Amino acid sequence: MCNMIETELETNSGGASERAERIEFVAGQLLARAALLVRLLVKQVQNSEISRTEGAVLGILSDEPRRITDLAALEGVAQPTMTLLIRRLEQRGWVTRAGVPEDGRIVMVSITAAGRAVAEAFRAEFLAALRSDLEDLSDEQLLALAAATETLGSFLATLQQ
Repeated sequence: MCNMIETELETNSGGASERAERIEFVAGQLLARAALLVRLLVKQVQNSEISRTEGAVLGILSDEPRRITDLAALEGVAQPTMTLLIRRLEQRGWVTRAGVPEDGRIVMVSITAAGRAVAEAFRAEFLAALRSDLEDLSDEQLLALAAATETLGSFLATLQQ
């Protein structure tokens, strides 16, 4: 399948059935391969202070405060599981919880300065591992991955609208 895609990209030809095959290939492979990439990189990061899920939650909170239910949905875990995770992060001083004055039932979780520092250190280690692995790629592979990364960015922007 991959050789077929490379050939079609070079010649820029192919009909509806080839397009359908490409869509099926990407739909069937993209998420699994992206998830595997993250798991492999996390294994390379020798930071015992923070787990991948904790790093992901702190990363999400770096953008803006969130409700526990939103964090659970974004990470694909049950709300009680996220509540325990937030409690652990709060005990470490990495997040705080505060009620919303308009609705006492809602609790917003925010990252602290200490949490931001831990998240940034984890992200830096993660990116260093990725950069090191990218060094091993051929120029052609790196060019193809750069193009795929740009395409993925455009795709994500479309999905977020």
